[in-house]
Parts: sequence; structure tokens; C-alpha cells
Amino acid sequence: MHFQESEFARRLQPSETLAVTALVAEMRKHGKAVIDLGAGEPDFSTPEHICAAGIAAIQSGKTKYTPNTGTTALREAIAKKIAHETGAQYDAKQIVVSNGAKQAIHNAVLALCNPGDEVIVPAPYWVSYPEQVKMAAAVPRFIVGAESNGFKITAEQLAQAVTPKTKLVILNNPGNPTGAVYTTEELQAIAAAVSRQGFLLSDEIYLKLVYDDLQTASMASFPALYDRLLLVNGFSKAYAMTGWRLGYIAAPLPIAQAMAKIQSHTTSNPCSISQEAGLAAILGEETELLEMRAQFEQRRNFVCQKLAQMPGVSLRRPGGAFYVLFNVSAVLGKMWKEKPIASPSALCKMLIEHAGVALVSGEAFGAPQHMRLSYATSMKNLEAAMVRLALAFKEICA
Repeated sequence: MHFQESEFARRLQPSETLAVTALVAEMRKHGKAVIDLGAGEPDFSTPEHICAAGIAAIQSGKTKYTPNTGTTALREAIAKKIAHETGAQYDAKQIVVSNGAKQAIHNAVLALCNPGDEVIVPAPYWVSYPEQVKMAAAVPRFIVGAESNGFKITAEQLAQAVTPKTKLVILNNPGNPTGAVYTTEELQAIAAAVSRQGFLLSDEIYLKLVYDDLQTASMASFPALYDRLLLVNGFSKAYAMTGWRLGYIAAPLPIAQAMAKIQSHTTSNPCSISQEAGLAAILGEETELLEMRAQFEQRRNFVCQKLAQMPGVSLRRPGGAFYVLFNVSAVLGKMWKEKPIASPSALCKMLIEHAGVALVSGEAFGAPQHMRLSYATSMKNLEAAMVRLALAFKEICA
């Protein structure tokens, strides 16, 4: 029987970041030495006390279904953590634990949006935001954060973009792919703008990875936003638990119940073993987290210094997460290896092939003159990659 993909599938773009990861794996399989600076995955091992909790869960028989929204113990611990860090009071019933923060966001968009509803997505954006909006047959509306403002949108931009059709605003702080960090004052102004129309989904997966003693805040810190806030976080980035697939959302009770209903018919509960590990992460010391953050900051400083010295490259130093989004507009249209550099996407492919360095095109993030570099890898890899990139851009700009 002839297969023709559904209209639903046709609306979606494949994940560019996962595509780069797959390409790197394929090239390595054929013996090519590629340094992967595309993946948004910490290279650190999951802290030992978290692994031990997962092992103990297996050995003690915690391998059965859990409640659909997660164990009571984990949801209560998450609620206490939010209260401790922000002052916001959530009941465990308002917490939905999912198979990663990505699923939490997907559940939220499906629970809130009807066909034709508009969702405001600041650009540059994480690749999955607009695609998840499309899955709900809603319409993504983009606001471009000026590069001169560190890619951050302003409350004034947001207020102008809101229409009667606006159902949801998505904010990622610190941001992927930009590493942008909003100040507390900027967030307060955005919270005020949102409170007049729609809901706010605040993706705070990188909130513990902020550098230079920058002052920022969780959106849960603003009480006036409480009834409109969907607070997303998870364990993948700060605790180096990407493969454990564990995230969560805190929301007004009716929305949490709607998300729970959706999850009950898709994946049921998140992994029982991962939940025990997540509980250990929340209740344990954060010494290793702080050590990882210090190393990320050191890597960021090194990468930004080296990139800034390369011809044809310009950038703004990010304040958080583990990405640098750098501008390559000065080399677009130039020739390299007897081929034109027509776009960042074309340049990415050429750099993988000729320099052995994998990056991700900014086009995937709504940044058509940029490329994203992830410094979530060892200094040894970063040092080698910077040498290769410096040589490549020197040849391009010769």
C-alpha cells in the first residue's frame, strides 16, 4: 500500500539538532573524526548520589507503574523546591511530571490551545516550540529579540504583539540557542504585559546555569502572574540527566488536570526509576551542580574569546545555558572549497565535511544569519575545535 504522510506530519519540520547528532554518528561510524558542538547535552556524568537512587529503585522493586502525574513524593518535593526558591505555593496536584520537559511543554500547548489560537514565540527560539504549537493546530507568532539587546524581547514588543487571539506566550530564560538571561526587572515588565492577555509558559530548564553573578528570577516569583503561569523545568541540563527523561510543569489546577488527562493517553507515567533519581536530585546537595556550572562558565569564556578573534564572526557573550549564537553574515556569499556559502545551513555542512566540526545552523532557531555552538563538551574538544574553526574562517575570509 502506498504511504502518504498525514497532514499532521507534513506540518512539522524535523529537529535540526537531532539531525546533526545523527549525521555526526554516521560520519564517526565511517572513521571520520568529528568534534560535535551541536548537541545540547552536558558531557558530565549524572552525579553519583542520583545514580545510586536509580540503582536502589531497581533493586528494591520500584519498577512498576506510578500515578499518571508522577509519584506523590516527587511532586511534593517539587512543590517544596518551588516554594523555597520563589515563594510560590503549589499543591502536589498542580504538578505534572513528564518524560522530559519537552513532553511537559507539549502537554501544556495541547491542553490550552485550540485551532487558530495564537502563541507568541520570541525568536531566536528552541526548535521545538513552533512545531509543538503547530501540533495543536495553533499559530506561532514570532517576536524577534534584537541582537543589540542580547536577543531579548522587551515588554513593549510583547504588548504590541498581543492580540485577542493570543492564548499563550512562551518564554525561555536563560535561552536556547542564545544563552540570553533576562534581568529581574525585565521579567517583571514581561509578567505585567502577559497578565493582561493569555497565559505564560516559562521554560526554566537552564535557570541554574547562569554566569557572571547575573541577577535573574523565576517567573513564579511574581504573584500577579500565578493564575496565568505554566512553570516548566526538568533535570536534564542542571543535573546532567538527559537520558533519564524527566521534567515537570506546575500550573493552575484545571490546566494541570487537562495535561494529566492528555498524558494518560500518550505515555502514562514517567519512568519509575527516573522519578526516584529525580527525587534524590532535588533533595540532595548541589555541590556537583555548582562545579559543573563553574566549568561551563570557564568553557564559555574560552570559546567566546576564540570566536571573537576569527574573521567573519561576531557575537555577544551569553549569560547562561551552554550555547553561543554567533553571527556569520559577513561570510555569507563568499566561496570556500570552490563552493558558495549560500546560508548558515550550507556553511554547517561544509564545516562538518572540511573542518570536522559540527555546529547547528541558526536557521533552525529563527536566526538566519547565525550558527549555534554548544560548549557542553570537554575543554580538550573545545580547544581542538577552535583551532579547526579558526583555520576554516581564515581560509574563507582570505
